[in-house]
Amino acid sequence: MADPRVAKDAYRCWPAWIDGEVDDSWPLAMWVSVRNMLTADGEEHARLRRLVAGAFTARRTALLQPRITEIVQERIERLALLPEGRPLDLREEFACPLPIQVICEMLGVAEDAREDLHRVVNVLFTTTTTSAQAVANRAELYMMLSDLVARKRRAPGPDMTSHLIAMRDEAGSRLSETELVDTLLLIIGAGHETTVNLLDQAIVALLTHPEQLRMAQQGTVSWEAVVNETLRAQAPVATIPFRFAVEDIELADTRIPKGEPIVMSVAAAGRDPERHGPEADRFDATRATHRDHLAFGHGNHHCLGRPLAMLEATTALAALFTRFPDMRLAVPAEQLRPLESFISSGHRELPVVLTPRAAA
Repeated sequence: MADPRVAKDAYRCWPAWIDGEVDDSWPLAMWVSVRNMLTADGEEHARLRRLVAGAFTARRTALLQPRITEIVQERIERLALLPEGRPLDLREEFACPLPIQVICEMLGVAEDAREDLHRVVNVLFTTTTTSAQAVANRAELYMMLSDLVARKRRAPGPDMTSHLIAMRDEAGSRLSETELVDTLLLIIGAGHETTVNLLDQAIVALLTHPEQLRMAQQGTVSWEAVVNETLRAQAPVATIPFRFAVEDIELADTRIPKGEPIVMSVAAAGRDPERHGPEADRFDATRATHRDHLAFGHGNHHCLGRPLAMLEATTALAALFTRFPDMRLAVPAEQLRPLESFISSGHRELPVVLTPRAAA
C-alpha cells in the first residue's frame, strides 16, 4: 500500500488499459476509469484529496454525533413497530438505511433519489455483473450524479456537493467536471457500502459469539473494540482493486511483472497468524491486536472516512443491542448467503428475530 513500485493510475501504469485490450466494456472498468483520488497518484492524488479532507476530520465528524444518534433511534423505533417474533432482514431494515441516510444528507441528495442511488452503487461492488449490465448501470449512475450536480447548481445548499461545485466553478479552478462527478461517486460508494457491511458483519459476529456480546453489553469491552475486531476479522472490503506494478517486483518466490494489476486482500491480512497469533481466525474483541488491521487502508490512500465509520458503527451497535438485547439470528449462521462479490464482504440478507425487547 505504501510501496513506491506500485501505483494507482491505470491510464499511466496499466498497458492493457492504455492499449485498449481492456476497455469500458469490462464489468469492473469503473474501478480504474474514474478520475478521483481513488485512482490518482502523487500530487494529483493530494490535490483531489484536499478537496474533501476537511469534511471528514475527527473534529468535524464529532459534530455529526447528535444527528447520527437521532437517525439510529429513528431506525430502531421503526424496528420496534414491526410484528414481534417475525424474522426480518436487519441488513435491509437497519444496516443499509443508516449510512445511506448519513452520507446522502452530507451530500444533499434528495430523499426520493437515495434508494435508486444505493441500487446502482451496489452494482459496482457486485463482481458477477455482466458487461451489458455494467455498461447500462454506469450510464444510469452518471445520469443520477449529473442530475444531482445540475440541481445543486440551480439551488445550492449547505452540503458537500454544493461546496465542490463552488470550487469547480471558481475562476482558475483545477477541478474538472469529470473529477467533480467522480469524487461524488467515490464519497457515496465508500461512504455507505463499507459501513453497511461493517454493521452486518459486526451483528453476525456478536450473535454468533454471545460471550462477546455480553462483555460489550456489560462494558467489559468497548463498542470501539468490537468494531475494530470486526474490521480485523471480517473486513467489510475483502480485497482492494486495483494497483499496478510500475517495475518488476520480486516478492518472496513470486515475480510481479511491470504493468500487472494487483488486488490486495485486507481480509487475509487481518487473519495473519504471524501478526494475530494461532487463533487469528477467531473473533475476540479482547484481543490485544484488535486495532492492528488494514481495513481502512494504509499510506497516502488511507480512508478519510474512518472517523465517520467508527462513529456510525459504535453508535448503531450500542443502541441496537441496548434496545434488543436478546436478538438472535433467524437461521443458522452457516446458511447466511455471502454477497456476490470478491470486493465487498457481507451478506445478501441478515434475517434476525428481535424479541423480546427492552423498554425504550
